[in-house]
Amino acid sequence: MQQSIILASSSPFRQELLAKLKIKFHSHSPDIDETRLQGETARALVERLAMQKAKALADIYPNHLIIGSDQVCCIDDQILGKPLSKERAIEQLKLASNKKARFLTGLAVLNSSTNQWQISVEHFDVLFRELSEHLIRRYVEVEEPIYCAGSFKAEGSGIVLFKSLTGEDPNTLIGLPLIRLVEFLESFGVEMLNM
Repeated sequence: MQQSIILASSSPFRQELLAKLKIKFHSHSPDIDETRLQGETARALVERLAMQKAKALADIYPNHLIIGSDQVCCIDDQILGKPLSKERAIEQLKLASNKKARFLTGLAVLNSSTNQWQISVEHFDVLFRELSEHLIRRYVEVEEPIYCAGSFKAEGSGIVLFKSLTGEDPNTLIGLPLIRLVEFLESFGVEMLNM
């Protein structure tokens, strides 16, 4: 019998992405401290947090496949997380104007019954247009991207901010690399498109 799947996230965006695979799953917020460790690289940060999110639910779900994911945006070697306020979102988008941002998304799948892991860090690049302050403020007011790394929603009207997008899986930009996730789930015996 196939193991049940848990998405260690309260993000509606990740839930919508996972639902695209037509597999049964439940979501549960892992409630972990997402503070960056001193000297921690962006890559190490998202990998660690993805694993921590999955591991945080292992005792609650001891015979499950638990998916953890975390994302940061990097511009000019600066790590940008979720802005958490409109003012900070405006600052982040001003910084992004006419620059390339790299989004790093950590993905971890834990088989809680065997303690086996599949772990990856995927990237996706966004080249921003030159953004006027008027457009930035209007965008933040309309979209309210305060819980999104990089201060935009690619699945929404964030597309008006971009010059180009480059990467293997556009879902990575939204926060859950589905191509890699399918590979991981299949390695644990999950049959795709099995509602």
